[in-house]
Amino acid sequence: MTPLEKMARVIDAAMGRIPCDTVLKNVNYLDVFSCEWRDGDLGIIDGRIVGLESGLKANREIDLKGRSVVPGFIDAHVHIESSCLIPTHFESVVLPRGTTTAICDPHELANVTGITGIQYFLESAERMALDLRVMLSSCVPATHMETNGGGTLSIDFLAPLASHPKSLGLAEMMNVPGVLNCDPEVLKKLLYFQEKNIDGHSPLLRGKNLSAYCSTGISTCHESSELEEAREKVIKGMRVWIREGSVAKDLKILAPLLTLATSTSIGFCTDDRNPLDISQEGHIDYLIRTAIQEGVSPEVAYRAASWSVAKHYGLDRGSFRKGAIAPGYNADLVILEDRNRCGISDVLVQGKWIGEIEKSSDVSSSAHQTVKAHVPETSELKGPEGRVHIIVVKPGKIITDREVGMAHDKGVARLSVLERYGRGSKPSNGYVRGFGPNFIGAIASSVGHDSHNLIVVGSELSDMQVALKALIQNQGGFVVVQNKIVIASLALPLGGLMSEAPPKEVEQSLLKLRSASGAVGCALSEPFLQLAFLSLPVIPSLKLTDKGLVDVEKFKIISVSAT
Repeated sequence: MTPLEKMARVIDAAMGRIPCDTVLKNVNYLDVFSCEWRDGDLGIIDGRIVGLESGLKANREIDLKGRSVVPGFIDAHVHIESSCLIPTHFESVVLPRGTTTAICDPHELANVTGITGIQYFLESAERMALDLRVMLSSCVPATHMETNGGGTLSIDFLAPLASHPKSLGLAEMMNVPGVLNCDPEVLKKLLYFQEKNIDGHSPLLRGKNLSAYCSTGISTCHESSELEEAREKVIKGMRVWIREGSVAKDLKILAPLLTLATSTSIGFCTDDRNPLDISQEGHIDYLIRTAIQEGVSPEVAYRAASWSVAKHYGLDRGSFRKGAIAPGYNADLVILEDRNRCGISDVLVQGKWIGEIEKSSDVSSSAHQTVKAHVPETSELKGPEGRVHIIVVKPGKIITDREVGMAHDKGVARLSVLERYGRGSKPSNGYVRGFGPNFIGAIASSVGHDSHNLIVVGSELSDMQVALKALIQNQGGFVVVQNKIVIASLALPLGGLMSEAPPKEVEQSLLKLRSASGAVGCALSEPFLQLAFLSLPVIPSLKLTDKGLVDVEKFKIISVSAT
């Protein structure tokens, strides 16, 4: 069928000259343009809504008997790697939750394998029912103060991918000092993507520094953790994506900012959310539900979860528009049993019920056997003694506090990061508070944002060594050790980040890991992703990479010893 014939078919269906594929009758749908609920029938043909009026012909009529229908949800910023699932498995767990579109940044895998990591996600996106859009990773590596496996991705690597149909623009610009100090390589990337979308990453940035950052064309931020910080960003024209991941939980703090007036500038994102939380709590539906509980009107919450994000990224234009229930828009729809609690009855993607959609085909990846580290001696995991700088975990935040104290004060644990790409480096050692005063054992992970070196926290050097050995043998993953015995683990052999196992198997392993972490006295509800962010040197205030202890405010490596 030619494009002309397809267009004529749409018009004929809208005019009632030919039957629609499907008509959803007696619908109470959300008009996102006015934020009002309206009654009508939804006529759908070739995946597109063509009418809201009654009386349209249909090959298939379904009476929804007054149930509410809203546009499919859009995750404004997500790292699929943090779900521990490959893209098609991620799709299988979020589609039933109403997420029909996701804007991903594949910089986790890109830090491990380079440009091939981004290409893996672009190729996966072309095969998926979930509309996966890819932002091209801007900061690989995130800083010069860590070692990655993917090398440095300059604009010369990114430019050829910018025209890919699934590419939306430049992903989160985490190098705030590089922007403010006019780093030539940073500016080249920003200039190249001026006519496309440029995502930001500016935790706690305020005042003239924020103004300078916004002046470059960077237009979003998902890192706001304080209400007035987020308000200033909205005032300065940024889109604020309210985040509720497995570790970073900002929704309750930022919910008062989400009103009818601001809803065109605010959306929802999960950033980093593991499959256990998706299964037990939800995905974007969980953010909507929680926002409503916090006093946000349902109409505003559903608008923020769909049209606001679609409009920002230009997904409300073209032949298959997203984010609204109106003629010409994609029939990505969520049917609700209870709109005040975001209780989902069913989901349609381009007019097809998700139960009728064929499983997306997986893409093969070369990102295996990426963990090439050698097991260190226990003596190599020992940090300095006496007065030391200590990283202080803030539960529910990826921002850390800092203190100076004695290395063996109660509640202070050892922390080590081991370069895993075969460079032969010795571990970098430091100290952390926040895993609990009764923490005895070791927890280790190959998910160490953003360069993904091996990170381990523990009370005993021998347990820490056993944990690192298990990670190396498993080619990545999560491990809990007690008395030199691995009591729980999950292998993540694809890049040391993802499992190709079915989601239910991954969930069961995570349940065992959580139980095991509690058994060794860990006080954190999500220790593995919390641990992962302790090596991310673009989030204040103190972090540990394979090259040393990083003072993020000063953007330099400092001595662990405070004497």
